[in-house]
Amino acid sequence: MIAAAKRLVTRGKSEGSDAKTAEWKVYLKRYWQLYVLLFLPMVYLLIFKYEPMKYVLIAFKKYSIVQNVWEMPWAGNNGMEYFIQAFHNRDFLNALKNTICLNLLDLIIGFPVPIIFALIINELRFKKFKKTIQTIAYMPHFLSWVIIYGLAIQLFTPSTGLINMVITNLGGQAVPFLNDPHKWVGTYIFLGIWQSFGWNSIIYLAAIAGISPELYEAASVDGAGRLRQMWHITLPGIKSTIVVLLIMALGNIIGSAFDRPFALQNNLVMQNAEVISTFVYKNGIKGLQFSLTTAVGLFQSVVGVIFLLTANWLSRKLGERGLF
Repeated sequence: MIAAAKRLVTRGKSEGSDAKTAEWKVYLKRYWQLYVLLFLPMVYLLIFKYEPMKYVLIAFKKYSIVQNVWEMPWAGNNGMEYFIQAFHNRDFLNALKNTICLNLLDLIIGFPVPIIFALIINELRFKKFKKTIQTIAYMPHFLSWVIIYGLAIQLFTPSTGLINMVITNLGGQAVPFLNDPHKWVGTYIFLGIWQSFGWNSIIYLAAIAGISPELYEAASVDGAGRLRQMWHITLPGIKSTIVVLLIMALGNIIGSAFDRPFALQNNLVMQNAEVISTFVYKNGIKGLQFSLTTAVGLFQSVVGVIFLLTANWLSRKLGERGLF
């Protein structure tokens, strides 16, 4: 009896696996075009994203241009020499401080702006005016930071800048927006918000479009005004989108793009303008300290992942869906 039962169980498992295999073959035959489309992106990821990961070892080895990454000798202090060197480097510590400060200011001041803009755009009733405002707000996203810096010079320079000319003509003193370290930080944050808020609002507008109109109709019948509807319907409706984007922003709190700080910085404001990306460029590419800057980049990535996982864990603890 036991042997017969085992045979029945084995037969059932084989029949189940055969059914799953047949189902998989039917699915693959029906949707094979999707897998063909997926092939090139997968090849791209393997070649340009995963294959270069082996060069992370340079952070733990003494770089040599004549040896491959496996042949390079290990650095002292159990391979941690360049990490120790980085944290004894005053320029790196200053760049780390500036990166965190500038990104926090971007997050605190800049993150709510596209949300507010999306809420305002959603309340506009004249479609032509609404589309015109949206187009004007999107346009700066397509400008490079070199062009934006050229515009900033025309607007903010103390002697010939348009804004300072207006200030001096009104009897005030010219403001060194680009030359004073503290005022430079405000200019940096303002230009970043101006360049990105219109484009970032697209995601929130798409989320708002997914809210059922019946909720607004029911609220209107109950006597709720536009502000009440915005607070009790629109904002809760896009809360999950806000949380996901906030988690991603927190994961990038120690990371920084290269083009924005590099284009806007100058020698007079370097104490506040030097960030990790420009430090890596100057010391790695120009200074040929590849092991040191690889260690800095690895540290930056690990801390970014820790921030991302922590933010995701907190969001799930607070009842939100999170990223995963």
